Amino acid sequence: MYKIDDHVAVAVAGITADANILINYARLAAQRYRYAYQEPIPIEQLLHRICDLKQSYTQFGGLRPFGVSFLVVGWDEYFGFQLFRSEPSGNYGGWKAAAIGNNSPNADSVLKSDYKIGDTDMKKAKSLAVKVLAKMLDTASPSPDKLEFSSITLKDGKPEYKVYTKKDIEGLLKDAGVEKKESSGDI
Repeated sequence: MYKIDDHVAVAVAGITADANILINYARLAAQRYRYAYQEPIPIEQLLHRICDLKQSYTQFGGLRPFGVSFLVVGWDEYFGFQLFRSEPSGNYGGWKAAAIGNNSPNADSVLKSDYKIGDTDMKKAKSLAVKVLAKMLDTASPSPDKLEFSSITLKDGKPEYKVYTKKDIEGLLKDAGVEKKESSGDI
């Protein structure tokens, strides 16, 4: 998880070096917009700029396309909370719930069946995220060492980005019923 600005964050899947280039580009674009207009950049406008760059690398010989997908989440005063999924080709779309990376089709099927629009509060969303991540991982018992969680919430009318500690993640795993099982040593 990467913080782009106070109101927007990105999760990545793919080539981390490519992601770092795009994240630095996004941070610079967000700060330039803030400097020019004295307000945070709208989420979709930032994503559009990132995807324009990603798409331009698919057009010309001698340039390798960026091999990274993004989940961009944020809040702006125009449309509130938003979630977008961006593909390596530069295509993007808005979602209520989405996943990227290995086993993302499995995760999308869990999200389609378990996510209920209008009936999901923060606690249910966290539990569903843990369930989805547990299904995506190649292990029977996910541990806090293999997971990263962050959230963007509104506090006093301003977006607040929070990165969860390992202790917080242990609590999320326990609440969702997928806590790490201790091995008995038997074979």
